[in-house]
Amino acid sequence: MAEQRIEEEEKTKEDNLDRELFSCLLQPVTADSDPQYIGIRRLLLFRKSESGALRRRDWRCNGKGYVAYRNFISRPRNWESLQSPSLQGTPGNSGRWIPPQSPRSLLFEVDSWSSSRDLQSGNPNSSHRTSFSSNASDNDRPRHPGGELAYSFVGMHCIFDQCKASVTVLKFGHMSSDLLAYGASDGTLTVCTVSEPPSIIKELKGHTKDVTDFDFSSNNQYIASSSMDKTVRVWEISKGLCIRVIYGVSSQSCIRFHPVNNNFLSVGNANKEITVFNFSTGRIINKAVFDGEVTSMDHDHTGQLIFCGDSQGCIYSVSMNSHTGVLSRSHRHRSSSRRKSPVTTVQYRSFSLLARGPVLLACTQDGGLSFFSVALEIQGYLTLRCSLKLTPRIHSIRASFCPLLSLEKGEYIVAGSEDSNVYFYDLTRPRHTCVNKLQGHRFPVIGVAWNHGENLLASSDFYGIVIVWKRSKTR
Repeated sequence: MAEQRIEEEEKTKEDNLDRELFSCLLQPVTADSDPQYIGIRRLLLFRKSESGALRRRDWRCNGKGYVAYRNFISRPRNWESLQSPSLQGTPGNSGRWIPPQSPRSLLFEVDSWSSSRDLQSGNPNSSHRTSFSSNASDNDRPRHPGGELAYSFVGMHCIFDQCKASVTVLKFGHMSSDLLAYGASDGTLTVCTVSEPPSIIKELKGHTKDVTDFDFSSNNQYIASSSMDKTVRVWEISKGLCIRVIYGVSSQSCIRFHPVNNNFLSVGNANKEITVFNFSTGRIINKAVFDGEVTSMDHDHTGQLIFCGDSQGCIYSVSMNSHTGVLSRSHRHRSSSRRKSPVTTVQYRSFSLLARGPVLLACTQDGGLSFFSVALEIQGYLTLRCSLKLTPRIHSIRASFCPLLSLEKGEYIVAGSEDSNVYFYDLTRPRHTCVNKLQGHRFPVIGVAWNHGENLLASSDFYGIVIVWKRSKTR
């Protein structure tokens, strides 16, 4: 009897042993630490782990998932007072999200895009969820929201077919609705107007190899272009003349004017560098070195940050001094894919309906579309919000944000494809991601660009055809 009693007491001691408290007590102590601080820290660690365990245990009893638990623990303090009858935020027959009338909707929209909609409706039996990481192909059937296509078009506004080589990049002028330019693989740069009647203004010839990128100055008087012939050229549009040539030691792959100080010209190259030039003199002001070839980049609206992508699929946030042009690397977002693929598009937008702040779009050659929220207060720190996997590409196909539509609640992207179509995707849809497509090209579509008025979309293909599409008027 005595032996049994001793065994029971030892067993009770083992059961009562709090392993988490024991692990907290074993936290290492540094030589310069305060003993009182260490004791308080161990006690707080123990209480935090105990509280979290109880909360998770209670939540599992309700049959909820991790996302619902995360929303629960981050709920506002006046959560109870916000509870009011609301519509269920699920897709209706129209394909648009019905916004709940309760203020609680902001919590679920911003904090977690994949949250369970049953929390908003108060229905514990509902199991509808939305996933923001999905796979899709270019041949997905477009989803028709009600009777009207998202981003529907009335037809072709005009066609430019004088180019005899692949059009690799095209852009509308800065804050312009009718000035369009496009660069080709034969080294030519064409400037045209899409206003009635559409016509070619100037043909800029000087590069001997592919035009990889170009950018308009803020007043649209100049164009700076980069090329695989290792040069950067500055053109005066009105005269059609090259006023400056900057020679490099490697292929120049992307270029941007500083949005505030147009005297700065940032250029990414195959030598794993971003070089800041003085626009007036052509002299080098500063350089920043990266882990791979810099393949694409974009400025934020203030000009204090540069976002760039390299040949390894990494996205970088780079701080830039608008007065001195000095660059300093801030953050790097590594690609989660095993196969490293070059980044073909990096595009910044100062506001998004879903992220309620600045966002960044990145497109890789293997068909990956990534959507980041940008923390400007932390030097452009990137948080991946959602992604989409398309079929891999052979060419460096570009993508672009779509204009904001007040009637549509989603994040729309337009991209070219190698099956000669222009596709529109909603990154927030778990299925039927493709919402529309434009058919008119006969060869792989490489570049896409919107004008400032957002009523015209230009697309270019591998055969040198540029089509300007006219978007239908929305209510």
